[in-house]
Amino acid sequence: MLPVLTEAWQRAAGERVEIACTGGHGRTGTALACLAILDGVPRASAVAFVRAHYDKHAVETFRQRRYVARWHGPADE
Repeated sequence: MLPVLTEAWQRAAGERVEIACTGGHGRTGTALACLAILDGVPRASAVAFVRAHYDKHAVETFRQRRYVARWHGPADE
């Protein structure tokens, strides 16, 4: 996921980038939270950030929240 989300994040500076899943909450919210981390939002605040700025139901499951909490962006390498 890191290469794909990094490319999306880089492209978003000058292009329209779309992230989507069937319902637009769980997987989409998880990807958006990871992108938020790439953009400097602290990992511990990423889910709350996405819920506040995208959708209050984003990142639906415990596993999705855990994925965000454990996700490592380029700054962690």
